[in-house]
Amino acid sequence: MSSSLPVSRRTAARVLVAVVVLGLFAPAATQAIAPGDTGTPGTVGLEAGTIASEPNGSTVVAIQGFHFQGQGAEKKPARLVSVAPNGSTEWVYDGDNQNARWFYDVDPLPNGNLLVVGTNPGGTTVAELDPETREPVWTERLDMHDTHDVDMLPNGNLVIANMRNWNEEEQISDDRVVVYNRTTDQIVWEWVFRNHYPNDTDGGFNEDWTHVNDVDRIAEGQYLVSPRNFDQAIVINRSTKEIDYRLGRDGAHDIMDEQHNPDWLVSEDGNPTILVADSENDRVVEYERRDGEWTKTWELGTGQLAWPRDADRLPNGNTLITDSLNHRVIEVTPRGEIVWEYYATWGPYEAERVATGDGSNGPTMADQDVTGTYRIYGSAGLIEGTGDSMTFATAVQNTFAGTPVGGPAGEFADTWAGVTPWLRPVWMGSWAFAGAVGGLLVLLGWAVGEVVASRAAIKRGVQRAANEVRAR
Repeated sequence: MSSSLPVSRRTAARVLVAVVVLGLFAPAATQAIAPGDTGTPGTVGLEAGTIASEPNGSTVVAIQGFHFQGQGAEKKPARLVSVAPNGSTEWVYDGDNQNARWFYDVDPLPNGNLLVVGTNPGGTTVAELDPETREPVWTERLDMHDTHDVDMLPNGNLVIANMRNWNEEEQISDDRVVVYNRTTDQIVWEWVFRNHYPNDTDGGFNEDWTHVNDVDRIAEGQYLVSPRNFDQAIVINRSTKEIDYRLGRDGAHDIMDEQHNPDWLVSEDGNPTILVADSENDRVVEYERRDGEWTKTWELGTGQLAWPRDADRLPNGNTLITDSLNHRVIEVTPRGEIVWEYYATWGPYEAERVATGDGSNGPTMADQDVTGTYRIYGSAGLIEGTGDSMTFATAVQNTFAGTPVGGPAGEFADTWAGVTPWLRPVWMGSWAFAGAVGGLLVLLGWAVGEVVASRAAIKRGVQRAANEVRAR
């Protein structure tokens, strides 16, 4: 905005900028004043999507929620939700009941209760919850930071993925897997990652070196473990402490990129198989071990899922997927059709079909004669990014793909998709949020332009004020 412009032209420019700003802010303003969800308190943000086939029994969903420096967000609460076969909400268990700011793992136990893991700034709480009364049978408070997964062993001990176990004095990571005896209050076995990995793995020690987010007992004396930051799923032998199997390697993101919740399956011909939520690749994949090598046999939803963090194979051959940043849980056939869908804000972490038990209890894709890559279809599309709707980030990526700026545009889209869901209000869509950010940037540019255009007048005013001060 040059100061040499006639006043009428400067005024016209200001009006044009104002119109652009109003246009960019309009979608966000419209969504802000639109009637909100007026459902039963505690059920806001919970609703059925596609229900093409009703499952046998309830589905329980652990919703992570959001907090910053220990302070929870009222509209992004941590909660457990039980969902009926028809997609209706049966009950909601609020995180405050367990002093949890975030919920992570939830496991159906053989006695019908649920093992629930929650965290707060003071540590981790593990509880056996009676789903009928929503009262804890027992609760353990562990001096472990941000633990994502605790499983109960057949003898009642707990196996724990102990991440962010930073040794401040030695400046090293003590991340580990431990077995804890609740009766004696003792750790009876431990496996420390730095004793089995080069200390420069993933760039070297830091406060969240491994981000080990999952541990499952897959056989007597064997644990399937997921060190997320190492891009690997490993099987640890409890007796020898050796790694019996390893899928992936640090930085090999074409195999896995910061995965969650791998599950162990065995094909009919005895081949070890791993089903995993390949989170940063926005897909679910299955690998089968043949002739000593891992082979990818099945891939689902690449670019359609948004940071999936759990995938369980059901007895009917379908896969139950927790699509975290699309805020939903979906049951998908081997070839990609959604037959059951439930939306659950904010940030569901894990889902379990209670009647089928903990984790995966179904056939491999090879046993179903299904291989290859499949897209997901059949969503109700109640949230941008599901169904036929497209998010702002996806539109940017698709628009510039194959062009000279495709690389930088893709990196921008990936960063935008990863960061903005944590900042965006729950009632605001991705396009409205992008418009609001654009409006703020235009306003900033406008303010800078006004300062530049008026710099001479500003300089005269400053000099005049300085002269007045000196004259006193």
